Amino acid sequence: MLDQYFKLTESGTTVKTEVLAGLTTFLTMAYIIFVNPMILKDAGIDHGAAFVATCLAAAIGTAIMGLYANYPVALAPGMGLNAYFTYGVVLGMGHSWQVALGAVFLSGVLFIILSLLPIREAIINAIPQSQKLAIGAGIGLFLGLIGLKNGGLVVDHPATLVALGKIGSATVLLAIAGFLLIAVLDHRKIPGAIMIAILVVTVLGIALGLSPFNGIASMPPSLAPTFLKMDIAGAFSLGLVAIVFAFLFVDLFDTAGTLVAVSQRANLVGPDGKLKRLSKALMADAVATVAGSGLGTSTTTSYIESAAGIRVGGRTGLTATVVAVLFLLSIFLAPLAASIPAYATAPALVFVACVMTSSLAKIDWEDVTEYAPAVVTAVMMPFTFSIATGIGLGFITYVVLKALSGKISDINPVMAILAVLFVVKFAVI
Repeated sequence: MLDQYFKLTESGTTVKTEVLAGLTTFLTMAYIIFVNPMILKDAGIDHGAAFVATCLAAAIGTAIMGLYANYPVALAPGMGLNAYFTYGVVLGMGHSWQVALGAVFLSGVLFIILSLLPIREAIINAIPQSQKLAIGAGIGLFLGLIGLKNGGLVVDHPATLVALGKIGSATVLLAIAGFLLIAVLDHRKIPGAIMIAILVVTVLGIALGLSPFNGIASMPPSLAPTFLKMDIAGAFSLGLVAIVFAFLFVDLFDTAGTLVAVSQRANLVGPDGKLKRLSKALMADAVATVAGSGLGTSTTTSYIESAAGIRVGGRTGLTATVVAVLFLLSIFLAPLAASIPAYATAPALVFVACVMTSSLAKIDWEDVTEYAPAVVTAVMMPFTFSIATGIGLGFITYVVLKALSGKISDINPVMAILAVLFVVKFAVI
């Protein structure tokens, strides 16, 4: 039955290989069930509800990706987007977390519409490659700043804005040790490097009396504090338009980039060079975002960590289905999640930042009309504490610089329209 449904033989794989691949992918990305609730808690969302929402959103999205699209790709609330949700939209702009969830919901609905219409390719193709790479790198820098802050390595300063924290404090040293441990484990290709480091730092912190231990497993916390609490009406306000599109664009590009990255390895590219069942994969991601907002978590997106499972042989949706089951079982680990302190998850944020920032290397550094706007996009995200602002300023810079340099033919009409809309946004709001 499994062979027929997932086309295992046709894909050159077996049930055993797919299960092993699913376990590998889960271990590689399971850190999100500890990190995401910690970030959303800062937005005022109940930690227990955020934990359950994270597990369920990941399970639902990954199950759809596996059972409907037959892709070995797992989904979960996206890193970077969760930080933007909390520190950019809620704490930075002063919106309630309910309104922010409403914005995530609307971005998911728009994603569904785009997945049903052929214009999604037009939008993806309209954004130049340098800007796509810069958006990923900028989100990485944004995450890195938050991770350094949570780890105590970077603190605020009235004269210089930021300064080095108390480098000799126990929690800061543990955060540094956690980062180094992740890097070493990742270098040695050990699955679950981030999760292992988070747990090691947590155990050391508990042993040193720096944080309490709340247990390992229990019945899941209530989802009531966040279930269907998104304020959709509030998200329709003019000031939320850029936020909705920021959630949409990042999710769209992140998903497209992830699918392209893993498709070659998983044999998901057809003879014409196009991805097989792409519309189904995009729809799975879009539906997961809508479901996640209803449960009470930020944008759910495809994870590049899925490549770890594909590397060990995962080729079909059975891999994703295994991951979905494991995420579902994780809802019983709420006490463990509540025991993990910020200094234990901070190294994960910084390491993910390192991985994401590496995309800058692929930019054409010989063409100033490409790399200058890209740097503006990447740098302005952490410096303004806003992904949307970074995207807007980068798009405007790209269009203006290309026009003034006599390279108008490089400007896609859709890109020009987006730049104008961002100009209006900055001028009016």
